[in-house]
Amino acid sequence: MTERPRQEPMTKDQDAKTTPHPARQLKEPMKVRRRHRRFSNLRRLLRALGLIAPLVVVVAGQSQQPSAAVRRQQFTRDLVAAALERPKHQVTYDPGYVAIAYPGGDVPASSGVCSDEIIRIYRAVGIDLQKEVHEDILRNFSAYPIKSRWGKDRPDPNIDHRRVPNLMVFLSRNGEVLSITSRAQDYQPGDLVTWDLGNGAVHIGMVVDQKALLTRRYMIVHNIGAGPKMEDVLFDWKITGHYRYFGPPQTASVPALPRQDPREKSR
Repeated sequence: MTERPRQEPMTKDQDAKTTPHPARQLKEPMKVRRRHRRFSNLRRLLRALGLIAPLVVVVAGQSQQPSAAVRRQQFTRDLVAAALERPKHQVTYDPGYVAIAYPGGDVPASSGVCSDEIIRIYRAVGIDLQKEVHEDILRNFSAYPIKSRWGKDRPDPNIDHRRVPNLMVFLSRNGEVLSITSRAQDYQPGDLVTWDLGNGAVHIGMVVDQKALLTRRYMIVHNIGAGPKMEDVLFDWKITGHYRYFGPPQTASVPALPRQDPREKSR
């Protein structure tokens, strides 16, 4: 059996060090109260000088500002929601030249082509592609195939934004140009895709967040002749362009040129 070490009794000095004096026990809460009182007085002084409230507003404002990535995600959700709404409309395919207002002009809601669906989708989220395309053409007319393809010497806000080749130039200059691949997963909701249909015909549509049952690919909202549809057609034709466009930067507006005579109906 081992013998436990014997504990020496505490001396008076040791006991005094470990046990607070009653007077000290009273002083500690008083010190805490004094510190709180001084802090409260300082806070009241700052509030009176109007220094606290602005600081709170600034900090709160900073914390409420979403990041660029968050804003893009929300924009894409809104854009895709606008695209999913388009197949609910009855639209007759009509490629005819129509004189329309500027800005914010549109052909009759019951008619249009593939590009008109893209224009209406973006307009639903507050972006006027008629205006954006026209202003970019005014700044960079030679970058667009207006003269080489249609033989025109000046911009026309009635029709330029409705032509897929012009949209391809605009998106490559003002949006994000993405890789053209054979992997379906590379095409995400909100992306714009252009196709070559053969014989000089071109087409455009938007990827949405609904997947086809058989292929599990994201489907496309487009109008190839039977009105706006949501279909699994991503790889049905030769892809010629793949873009993302989040809208214009905050730049000064460019004045529009006088509009072309509506009788010039050549596309």
